[in-house]
Amino acid sequence: MKHRRIPVPIRLLSYARPYKARVFVACVSLAGLTAFQLIGPKLVGYAIDQGVNASKDGDITVAHGSLRTLLIAAGLITAAAAARGIFQFWQSYTGEWVSQRIAYDIRNDIYNHLQRMSFAYHDKAQTGQIMQRATQDVEGVRMFVSLGFIRLMYVVVLLIATLILMVTTDWQLALLSWVFIPPTAAIAIRMTSQLRPIWMQVQNLQGELGVVLQENLSGMRVVKAFGREDYEKRKFNDQAQKLFENSYATNRIQATYSPIINGVWAFAMVATAWFGANQILHGNLKPGDLAVFMLYLTMLQLPVRSLGFITLLWARAGTSGQRIYDILDAESAVQEKAGAAELKGVTGHVRFDDVSFGYDVISPVLRHVNIDAKPGEVVALLGQTGSGKTTVVNLMPRFYDVTGGSITIDGVDIRDATLASLRRTFGIVQQDVFLFSATIRDNIAYGASNATDEDVVRVAKLARIHDFIETLPDGYDTWVGERGVTVSGGQKQRISIARTLLLDPKILVFDDSTSSVDTETEYLIQQALAELMKGRTTFVIAQRLRTVKSADQILVLKDGNIVEHGRHEELIKRGGPYSEIYDLELRDQEEAFEQEKERLAQVDATGGVEAVASVAGGGS
Repeated sequence: MKHRRIPVPIRLLSYARPYKARVFVACVSLAGLTAFQLIGPKLVGYAIDQGVNASKDGDITVAHGSLRTLLIAAGLITAAAAARGIFQFWQSYTGEWVSQRIAYDIRNDIYNHLQRMSFAYHDKAQTGQIMQRATQDVEGVRMFVSLGFIRLMYVVVLLIATLILMVTTDWQLALLSWVFIPPTAAIAIRMTSQLRPIWMQVQNLQGELGVVLQENLSGMRVVKAFGREDYEKRKFNDQAQKLFENSYATNRIQATYSPIINGVWAFAMVATAWFGANQILHGNLKPGDLAVFMLYLTMLQLPVRSLGFITLLWARAGTSGQRIYDILDAESAVQEKAGAAELKGVTGHVRFDDVSFGYDVISPVLRHVNIDAKPGEVVALLGQTGSGKTTVVNLMPRFYDVTGGSITIDGVDIRDATLASLRRTFGIVQQDVFLFSATIRDNIAYGASNATDEDVVRVAKLARIHDFIETLPDGYDTWVGERGVTVSGGQKQRISIARTLLLDPKILVFDDSTSSVDTETEYLIQQALAELMKGRTTFVIAQRLRTVKSADQILVLKDGNIVEHGRHEELIKRGGPYSEIYDLELRDQEEAFEQEKERLAQVDATGGVEAVASVAGGGS
């Protein structure tokens, strides 16, 4: 793409465009700061030459002071210093404001872009690397804007103006001092060239360390269950050691070259002072002019030495910016079509017409799948792990796009609908239930921000989680730990179901939603869902017999193909793949389920459980 040919640091500066007024103020402040900084040495020279007049009386030098002139010079120097301070404040304040706003915008762009990316991107992305780019890399860009770009303008202006003023003060001294500028700049640039690849490695290692830490914290239960604490500690220490070594290497390089730069510049000061003193003795230079020149030479040290630092910031910004644009330039595999229409008045008629899909061109996951789910039907998907069940339900809301064929809802190709309206049509309980670090109420109402407390309680009862919540000390205000670690698998499932029910969708997708609950809990959930599913098209991925037997259609998948299709009774009679699954996995469930059903019915008859078959009932 065209923007890829633009140098990354220059491209980053496009973020400053909305803040042109602030950048202008920063530039004006920078100009004022530079002007008053350059005036200072001239005022010192004026004070020496006019305030203290030296004359020769034989072999004795006699100074004739002028107190009035010295007071005027002192006042001007003080005023110039005060003005310089004011301009420096506004330059620093405005420059920092612009850099912080740019960092803010970049972080928001990264976050918003990640929200738009399809599942295909997130399947491959590493969370630790993304977090590193949204924090440390953005901070590198912020420093570049504040110190690299604005400071570069300051350094360039100061360098040119100082060189001109040095020539006008004494061209011989200027030529002598300029001899030391190239080696100083060369050493600074040499230092930067060595630091650049190490900084790149440091930034990558910070991201890798973040990945190790994130995986370890997320998988802490697995680590402890398998007794792998020492292994994880060694893995983290190895990454931390690499980061230490590279970070230390940058400090070692800076510690090596900085004294050399200081030594070269000190020698320049000595040579200039010696030559200037000789010029004064021969009457070719006034003492004030030498003082002015030495001050300019001292001032010149800042821009010359800053070249290496600024070059480093530009190099780091290039590295950080490239890592940031690796995210921002990534295109989602799922794109909303121009002129896409809103899905309205959906009844829930879902059709798969010769659908094929593969995560890459050489590994097909689905092959020529045909499904016709009429409004209100329950479609059960069965098959071994990897047969394509989850892929089928992920294609409907366009988490991935089909690579062949088409999917329609009420006759509308889902690629012709807006993504927002399409996904509002679905209520999804995913296989990997995720709960946020928030209250139970917030987790249930996550998809419906305008839901009332009554709505939350209603769906909690439908999901058979209300009674459990009521037993908690804080009820619905109970805080759920990170990823829901403070509740059991079955409780998480029911909270997730309640969250989905609150959306009141036309199409329901339950991805193995009752696989982690016991038989009694499943029975209670299914009783509630039986009424809820009426009038809604429902796709269920389940290994539970209750769901399978009540389904209007059972689709048996194998290697991405639908190998059998029908209802429970007719598929049992055929003696095909479904019959094998039933004998191996479902027959024992049927016997256990009938026993549990009889037990619950007896308890209900004696009043021990209130209305287990009622949609509005409790149950934990």
